[in-house]
Amino acid sequence: MHFFVLLFFILMGLVGYLATLNPGRVTFFLTREFSLEISITALILFSTALGGFLVIFTAGINQIKDLYTNWQETRREKKDAQVKLYYADAVNAFIAKRYRDAASLFQKILALNPTHEGSLLRLGKIHRIENNYNDAIRLHRKARGLDDKKVEVLLALSRDLEEAERFEEAMQYLREILQSDETNLTALIRLRDLTIRLQQWEEAYPLQEKITKLSESGEMREKEQVVLLGIKYEIGRMLLQRGQSGNARRRFKEAIKLDKSFLPAYIGLVGTHLKDGKVELAAALMEKSYELTNDLILLLRLEDFYLEMGEPEKILRLYRKAINNNSQNTVLRFYLGRLYYRLEMVDDAFETLLEIESHVDSFPDLHKILGNLYQRRGDLSFAIDAFKKALNLQKRVLVPYYCPACDNHTFEWAGRCNRCGLWNSYKAEPILVEKTDKKALVSSPYVTPQTQQREVM
Repeated sequence: MHFFVLLFFILMGLVGYLATLNPGRVTFFLTREFSLEISITALILFSTALGGFLVIFTAGINQIKDLYTNWQETRREKKDAQVKLYYADAVNAFIAKRYRDAASLFQKILALNPTHEGSLLRLGKIHRIENNYNDAIRLHRKARGLDDKKVEVLLALSRDLEEAERFEEAMQYLREILQSDETNLTALIRLRDLTIRLQQWEEAYPLQEKITKLSESGEMREKEQVVLLGIKYEIGRMLLQRGQSGNARRRFKEAIKLDKSFLPAYIGLVGTHLKDGKVELAAALMEKSYELTNDLILLLRLEDFYLEMGEPEKILRLYRKAINNNSQNTVLRFYLGRLYYRLEMVDDAFETLLEIESHVDSFPDLHKILGNLYQRRGDLSFAIDAFKKALNLQKRVLVPYYCPACDNHTFEWAGRCNRCGLWNSYKAEPILVEKTDKKALVSSPYVTPQTQQREVM
């Protein structure tokens, strides 16, 4: 700037010198009608002054603009620094589950920067945790407006809608993720879980196939394989309910081919023959399935099946054959004794169950049946003792089926546990404790340490 001022004065001096050499005047028209006569030197001075003024004015404007830009940048940097400070404190409060403090800090951040994505996401999650689903959805949709393809935002939105029980909308966001990335395991699992929850088995199956293929560890793959089998079983069961026994049979056979120990598929396959009225074929298939799996649940179902058909001798034959193959199995002997009891074969029931009693300390179902048998025989004192032992577990008795994964007990068998959702998890084994060391009988393949001292209403 100083250089330009010096140059201006030099030019003025030069113009003054030229004015002494050029004393003439010129006519300067401002309009067509109005004009001025001025000296050449004055015209030059005016032009030079105007040019200098324009240069100085332009330079001043640029300086003002630079000052304003610097002021804005400084202000933005201060705001960013304040946002970073708030955000760090907010995240720490969020991790520590101090949601009220975290929410207050996130709100301060959004007051400074309404498009701060991290704050929108986490504040929305806090609203979801507090069951304030509408505000959670509003904030996450605002975050989506900043980046409509960001997976984290879409997952958050789908979770909000799922917990608000707006399942179809939640599934739509998950499908949107999979349209751009069909291998996103989180979205696949979440969508799979929703289809299972809504019993949309035909959509769940291809999703589960992808999840199984994408599973890396052997343990995870094995777990997902069970889910795949379960969904295939549910599709078969659905087809059977629709009267499509042929298609259902094919599904059950596919499941058995994948896992020969998958009990629900065997029971479903038996159901297809019963649906078609092929009772003898169903019975033969159940017997063959029991020989293949040695699963006690099949034997118990055969018991009910043959008793309903009025052919108790067939189930007695199966029990005796099983005990001959495993003479030390206390559980099998108990169920044979219980069958005698059901058939009013009192002496056989008494003899079989009494033999078991000498080897166990706690066996509620056994003592309950023995109490009834003593009562029938007129041995009231022994009946009272037996009933006392049956009530030893705080007046609780065992129900036939239980899930070892979640310790759920039920009278009704199902291919899937109604508490934890696992397929092929139900077992049929009573509680019994060996008399000598209070441990479950190792001779029984159906009794494990996890089942000891388990009580249900």
